[in-house]
Amino acid sequence: MKAKVLLSLVLLCGSLAAPVARAGDAAPAPAVPAACELPSYLLTSESQLPKVAAAVKAGKPLDILVIGSRSTTIPSSESSSYPARMEAILKEKLPASEVVHVSVEIQSKRTAEEAASTFVKLIEAKTPTLVIWQTGTVDAIRSIDPDEFRGAVTEGVVALQKAGADVVLMNLQYSPRTETMISAQPFLDNMRVVAQEHDIPLFDRFAIMRQWNDQGQFDLFSPSRGPELAKQVHDCLGRALAQFVIDAAHLEPAQQQN
Repeated sequence: MKAKVLLSLVLLCGSLAAPVARAGDAAPAPAVPAACELPSYLLTSESQLPKVAAAVKAGKPLDILVIGSRSTTIPSSESSSYPARMEAILKEKLPASEVVHVSVEIQSKRTAEEAASTFVKLIEAKTPTLVIWQTGTVDAIRSIDPDEFRGAVTEGVVALQKAGADVVLMNLQYSPRTETMISAQPFLDNMRVVAQEHDIPLFDRFAIMRQWNDQGQFDLFSPSRGPELAKQVHDCLGRALAQFVIDAAHLEPAQQQN
């Protein structure tokens, strides 16, 4: 019962959860808002995305699959979710001849182990260039053994790489309303270890959202702003993730729009 209550809190915090979004409905990307600003160290990675780089260089379609929970979506605003915003930014930044498509696979309330068991068939069906795997929250809420969690993430990453996709890991969503109820650190640490062991980028969503909250860019504790806050946070996450992918693929300026 406690786990169910915590899961509901995490999914509802800041109204960042909702029905499945279609990333293809993305709205145009305006200039970067001041609230989205982040220190550069949160948007850089020593690991690379060679398949993304090769696809862009060859002018081939860039298919991105986001595997995550309901926190990938926003109530009644499909074009405002972070996958949709990421797609819009990538279309703006990459050459006009490049086809960018971001799809979303919701693995609601599934642990890393449960999600990873679906990857082989999923990748065979979707054949993405890049998979962004958002995980860790359900495992933390259910108090899954951290070592078992690390093993499950490792198995999932290996399956995705064997299927021929680049991989980006995305860690837990930060919420000051639940940080005293969920022991997130062991899961954050283990995701970083897996990323390092397999030389893949880790998008540190937890640190990014905490930065915004601590610096006063967003008040993630107060639920009063509801959907409007969710749209703003998702917009910033989408922008940050798009830039993260571009940087990790080491795209040269000539490969991007001016």
